[in-house]
Amino acid sequence: MKSLNKILTGIVGIALSFLAGAILIKLQGNSPIDAYRALFDYGLVSWFSLSSTLNNATPLILTGMAAAIAFSSNVVNLGEPGQLIVGALTAALLGYYLPIPGIMGIIIVLLISGIVGGLYGGLAGVLKKYYKMDEFITTLMLNFIADYFTLYLATYPFLDKNSYVPATPMIKREFFLPTINGINISFFIAIFMVFVSFFVVTYLKKGYEWRMMGYNYNFSKIGGCKNEENLIWVMFYTGFLSGLAGALLILGGTQHRFIKGIGANYGWDGVMLAIVGGNGVVETSVFAIFFGFLKAGGIGMEFEVSIPSEFTMVLQAIIVLLVVATRSTISYYSDKIRASLKAKRVVKSSE
Repeated sequence: MKSLNKILTGIVGIALSFLAGAILIKLQGNSPIDAYRALFDYGLVSWFSLSSTLNNATPLILTGMAAAIAFSSNVVNLGEPGQLIVGALTAALLGYYLPIPGIMGIIIVLLISGIVGGLYGGLAGVLKKYYKMDEFITTLMLNFIADYFTLYLATYPFLDKNSYVPATPMIKREFFLPTINGINISFFIAIFMVFVSFFVVTYLKKGYEWRMMGYNYNFSKIGGCKNEENLIWVMFYTGFLSGLAGALLILGGTQHRFIKGIGANYGWDGVMLAIVGGNGVVETSVFAIFFGFLKAGGIGMEFEVSIPSEFTMVLQAIIVLLVVATRSTISYYSDKIRASLKAKRVVKSSE
C-alpha cells in the first residue's frame, strides 16, 4: 500500500509538473501540444523511441537505487557522481587492457568496476566510523577528487593519442554489450540489480538492519545493530551500484571509452529520483524509466519545436518539488483525518 501511495503521489506530481511546463512553454511562444507530442513521439510511441528511453534509464535506475537505499538507511551518500566516474574509468581501462575476452571478461569488468565504486563509497563510511567525519561533507568532497583525478588520468597517462579531448582509448569490441531489438543488454542488467537490491533490503538480515537504521538510528543501536559497521556496508553497496552504472555507460553506451563529462548529471539525477520514489527501490526504478523518457523525448522537443532539451531538466526539478509537496500535503491531511476519526471513536466509547 505504501508503494502504491508513493507511485500515485508521484503521478499526481508529474501531472502538475506537466501543467506547469505547458505554461512555461506557452510563455516562450511555443505550442505545449506540439511540444508534448514531440516528447512522446521521441520517447515512447515507436519501438525505437521506447528503446532509447530504456537505454537512457539504465544508469538512472542504478544511481537512483543507490541514493534510495542510502537515504532509507539514514545514510547521506551524495557521492554517486564520483563513484560512477571511478567505475567508468575502471571499466574503460579494463576493457582496453584486460586480455580475457568474451562473457567472462565482461563479467570481470563489471564486477571490478562495481567493487572500485563500492570501495570509493566505503571510504566515506570508514572516515565516518573512525574519524567521525560527516558523510555529507566527505561524499561531496570525494566527488571533486574523483572528477579531477580521473580527468588527470584520461588527460596524461591513459590519453588516446588520436583524441582531441581528454579520453582513454576505445575498449576492445569484445567488451561491447549487445543490443536486443535496440535495447542494450545493460538495461536488463540494471533490472536484475533491482531484484537483487529488493531482496537484499527486504529479506536479508543486513538489509533489515539498514532499514532499522533508517527508522530509528538510536533504537537500532540499542537493539544490537552495529550501526557504524552497517554504514560502511551501505556506502559500499550503494557505491557498487553507482560504479556499475559507470561501467555500463562504457560497455553499453555509445562512446565505449572514458571521456571528460561522461555520465554528467546521472549521479545527481539519482538523488532526485530517490526523493521522487520515496526512497523505495522499486518505486525509484519506475520513476527512473520515466526520467529516461524525459531525456529521450527532450531531444524530440529540441528537434521538432526548437525547445532546448535542457527544458526537460527544468521539468525534472519541478517534478521533484511538486511530488514532495503533494506527498507532504496528502500525509498531513490524512494524518489529520485519522486523528479526528480516532478522537470521535474515543468520545463515542466514553459515552
